[in-house]
Amino acid sequence: MQNPDPSDLQKIFKALAFAAHKHRDQRRKDEDALPYINHPISLADILVNEGGVTDVEVICGAILHDTVEDTDTTPEELEREFGPVIRDIVMEVTDKKSLPKPVRKLLQITHAPKLKEKPALVKIADKISNLRDIADHPPSDWSLQRRQKYFDWAKAVIDGIQNVHPRLREVFDATYARRPR
Repeated sequence: MQNPDPSDLQKIFKALAFAAHKHRDQRRKDEDALPYINHPISLADILVNEGGVTDVEVICGAILHDTVEDTDTTPEELEREFGPVIRDIVMEVTDKKSLPKPVRKLLQITHAPKLKEKPALVKIADKISNLRDIADHPPSDWSLQRRQKYFDWAKAVIDGIQNVHPRLREVFDATYARRPR
């Protein structure tokens, strides 16, 4: 096995520390209100351990994917800390919070076919992680119908991505098969 490049590991741990700091006061919507940072870590884990993805920019993009959308992080700050490639990955998967939620959800579906390869990997890992959370630890105020609608919407997003990573597509399909009934 080849030893990882120390600068890659440094960048990943810098992204973890950055995301942990930015998300420090946030919790997931499940009954246990788990720390939000578990979600970006889950994406990195899915990419590396289930998808075999080792691209450090993708892994960092996954760890940082919600920082602009859900914290006070700016695109300029991401570029300064992590460079333009990681900033672009994050921005390509970031919803515009100024838009109404139904519009944002529709835009994810219509934007999916236009995603570049690296952001597409982050997007599919995000949907896998979210579906697992909804299946295993759903938000306490989500009805069965709302959980089912989320599963179906996530599938519509992923179905639109061109040339989906085959291993991650298998993982997504297996996760989608857990759709609440």
